[in-house]
Amino acid sequence: MRATVASLRSVVTQMTAGSEVFVTRARLCADFVALGIRPGDVVMAHGALSRVGRMLNGPDAVIGALIDAAAPGGTVVAYTDWDARYDVLLHDGRVPERWREHIPPFDPATSRSARDNGVLPEFVRTWPGALRSGNPGASVAAVGDRAAWMTGDHPIDYGYGPGSPLARLVEARGKVVMIGAPFDSMTLLHHAEHLADIPDKRVIGYEAPLATPRGTEWRMVEEFDTSSPVVACLDGLDADPFAMIVAEFIASGGGVTGPVGEAPSLLVPAAEIVEFAVSWLESRAR
Repeated sequence: MRATVASLRSVVTQMTAGSEVFVTRARLCADFVALGIRPGDVVMAHGALSRVGRMLNGPDAVIGALIDAAAPGGTVVAYTDWDARYDVLLHDGRVPERWREHIPPFDPATSRSARDNGVLPEFVRTWPGALRSGNPGASVAAVGDRAAWMTGDHPIDYGYGPGSPLARLVEARGKVVMIGAPFDSMTLLHHAEHLADIPDKRVIGYEAPLATPRGTEWRMVEEFDTSSPVVACLDGLDADPFAMIVAEFIASGGGVTGPVGEAPSLLVPAAEIVEFAVSWLESRAR
C-alpha cells in the first residue's frame, strides 16, 4: 500500500550538523507527491537545484525522489540539449573545413548536456538505465518505464514538433515540474511555438556532426529559432513570452504550486499548457 503524504513526511529524518539542515530523498518525494505527481506519470523536470537546500546525496536525491513519486510505472525526463560550444558557424550555418576534424560528433550515449541548463539534465543522462534521444540540440534524457518510447526516433529536423519527445509528453498526458526554475526555461513551450499557426516564424539552419556506425557524418539541421521568440512581433514584449505564458496559465487556475525542499516549485499538465500557449501565441502574433 502506498504511503500517504502525511506518513511520508512523518518518516523523513532531517540530519543536522551544528546549524545545518539537510534535505533528504524521502522529504523530496513527499513534496513531489504533495504537488501532484502520481504513479505512472511521465514527468519532465527543470531545476535550479541550488534553491532546494542542502541535499543529502546532491542532485541524485532529487532524481531519485522524482522516480519514487512516479513509481511504479513512471518516467522522468530532462531536456539535455548538447554542450557543443562550437561558435564557428559561417553565415550559412556551415562549419569551416579547417575546424571540422576538431569538433567531436554528437553521440547520445556520451555527449554532455548543455551546461546552461543546470546540473539536473546531466545527472538524469548519467542515471543507471537512462536513454537519450538522437536530435543534438533538442535531445532529452529519460529514465523509467517509457524511456525508450520517449527518446526513440527523434526527428533531426524540427526536433520540437510532431514525433518529438515533447509531442510524446503531451500524448502521454504527462506533466512538467519546475523545481525552483524560472518560468522562461519551460522547454515544452517550444513545442507550442512549433504548433502555433502564425506567419513568418524564424527558421535557422546549422551544421552538426553526428556519430554513426560509419563514423562522423555532418548534417544540416533545420529548426524554428528557439533562441528568441519565434516571430519578430513578440520581440517587443516587456517580459519573456514564455514567462508570461506560464504566469497567465497559473493565474487562470492552471497548475499547482508548492515547495520542493526549500525551492518554490510548480507542476503543470503538459497538454493543457501547450493548448493554452498555442492560443496565447496565435492571438498575440496576429
